[in-house]
Amino acid sequence: QVQLVESGGGLVQAGGSLRLSCVASGSISSINTMGWYRQAPGKQREFVAAISTGGSTVYADAVKGRVIISRDNAKSTMYLQMNSLKPEDTGVYYCNARGYVMNVWGKGTLVTVSS
Repeated sequence: QVQLVESGGGLVQAGGSLRLSCVASGSISSINTMGWYRQAPGKQREFVAAISTGGSTVYADAVKGRVIISRDNAKSTMYLQMNSLKPEDTGVYYCNARGYVMNVWGKGTLVTVSS
């Protein structure tokens, strides 16, 4: 089993920055890809960014150029550096870890961007 704990959310003004962290514990060797998703109030959860064990990254068009996903395998931690935040970035950000037989979610961390 893998457990994920997010942190780093908060209230920030538009144009500001935040760095989210996701710490994985448990059977971390079974993790292939880790990613961030978000869910705005009244909307479905959507993909933000993902990173493979080897460091390959992919971003949603809505955040491309404004966020950077990174992963410290030695610390079992994934990060999401978010810059130039917009009010539409507001939502609960969830960490996700996937393996061949695994798909695990964290409980989320709330990001609120004020205009």
